Amino acid sequence: MRKKEGFKGQHTLILPEFLISEIQKDPIGCQLYLTDLGYYPHAEHHYRIRKKGCDQFILIYCVEGEGWFSVDGRRSTVSANQFFIIPQGTPHAYGSNNKQPWTIYWLHFAGTQAQHFIDITGKTNSITPCKISRIEDRIRLFDEIMQNLEMGYSHENVNYANICLWHLLGSFKYISQFRQIRTFREPDAVEDTILFMKENVAKKITRHAIAEQCGLSASHFSMIFKAKTGRPPMDYLIYLRIQKSCQLLDATNKRIKEIALTVGYDDPYYFSRIFKKVMGVSPAQYKKILKG
Repeated sequence: MRKKEGFKGQHTLILPEFLISEIQKDPIGCQLYLTDLGYYPHAEHHYRIRKKGCDQFILIYCVEGEGWFSVDGRRSTVSANQFFIIPQGTPHAYGSNNKQPWTIYWLHFAGTQAQHFIDITGKTNSITPCKISRIEDRIRLFDEIMQNLEMGYSHENVNYANICLWHLLGSFKYISQFRQIRTFREPDAVEDTILFMKENVAKKITRHAIAEQCGLSASHFSMIFKAKTGRPPMDYLIYLRIQKSCQLLDATNKRIKEIALTVGYDDPYYFSRIFKKVMGVSPAQYKKILKG
């Protein structure tokens, strides 16, 4: 039995094509950026093979259990506190150990500077646990990237996630130099509104209702929201809903009609049209896309 995904407790996020196209046109963002990332706990029977390789570099970080990977016909084992990176365009395969299935954090990255990490690719790299290893901090960086992007695809969120990617990959390349970076962001009206949207994604929300949360007029709030995120509030809500629906398609067997209701759409056909407009494929086609 082999599985590409569908593990209990898994968490994945796939950036839509329109967003990747925007990043590739940005003079800073194009240097190093994410396309996919996820978390697979106790991934029993996990297995992937790409005979022609992948368009991006692939990082897999094992935090528990065991697995293996094969590059250029050379098979290597991977266990807890070890990682490997597969270069783009390189045929490969990888999978979980049958008796001790791995728990992994993974991501795909690309960009003009992705080759900077070529020297740690194609081999098993170890992170020895000790008092200064900061393994938990590295995992928090994964979570921070995921949580930031789950707040929506504003320019600030995407840029911040990709800056964190530099830090995260740097923590793997320069293990001994890895130092702690702490950030603190004061809550503001826009962030409070995004949280309100996320908590009420299944409900009928109007621009006026959103503005009321901040005690502002709808027009004034829309201006503030777009200045902060780069998108009107209702467009932002659509992206949050589609993001949530992608997660449900990845992690559950719910029907498209059920998912549509879960993210606030009574009409599954209208939901499918909106989904395709944002993601470039229909919900059914998205479900078939291989991830991880």
